[in-house]
Amino acid sequence: MISYHTVEIEDLHIFYREAGDVNLPVMLLLHGFPSSSHMFRDLIPHLEAKYHIIAPDFVGFGQSAAPTDFEYTFDHLTSITAKLLAKLKIPSFYMYVFDYGAPVGFRLAMTKPDTILGIISQNGNVYSKGLGPKWAERAKYWAHPTPELRHEYESAFAPATIRGQYLTGTKPGTVSPDGYTLDIAYTNTPGYAKRQSDLIYDYRTNVDLYPKFQEYLRRYQPKLLAVWGKNDVSFVPAGARAFKDDLPNARVELLDTGHFALETHASEIASLILATF
Repeated sequence: MISYHTVEIEDLHIFYREAGDVNLPVMLLLHGFPSSSHMFRDLIPHLEAKYHIIAPDFVGFGQSAAPTDFEYTFDHLTSITAKLLAKLKIPSFYMYVFDYGAPVGFRLAMTKPDTILGIISQNGNVYSKGLGPKWAERAKYWAHPTPELRHEYESAFAPATIRGQYLTGTKPGTVSPDGYTLDIAYTNTPGYAKRQSDLIYDYRTNVDLYPKFQEYLRRYQPKLLAVWGKNDVSFVPAGARAFKDDLPNARVELLDTGHFALETHASEIASLILATF
């Protein structure tokens, strides 16, 4: 059964979902943009018999605090997540990383490699070859971050764009509107445009860290399952296959779906996790 909690970290309310026996190995679920831990609603019931599940909402997302004076960077999101793990007394864990969750999770792994029991990367990219065509334009923005371009990239969280993230690459009628409707509702919260624009700009730091993430993989050889919606136009399948360059024993599975693969393939992904770890 899933339970719902908040804890105080840096004087901020941090929301997380929890399931499974506390004596089981921990599975940390790290969500992506523009979602929250709600994206794991269909996955958690499949995993809770084997894992103690912790699924937080990052600061500025979902039910966690979204202060206006917070430094919205991936380093800061990682710091908060590390403090959450410390507060919950979690010394080691498996991690499921998706989209924005990948640079947070890999920062955690790179900093404390001995805490990582295994990794599931679901469209959680750490390779330049996994970046879809849109990222070339974003690189131009990162190099010359004009106010005009910053405003232009607010289209990334327009309702039509969010629906497109969920629906592109999926079969008609297979994606419930619940996920993207909730995400769109969150875009109406105070300060949303500023904090998400800050993170879009800071994403450049994740690409800069890709070589260090890859070095971590080569050195520590964690057990890894890359399960990918192969029709994702943001993080393309080459990013999944690239894991085998550094982890020859990585398992790579490509599913006939899009970016938010859990919306259509939660049971299949759960089966792959349970068979791999």
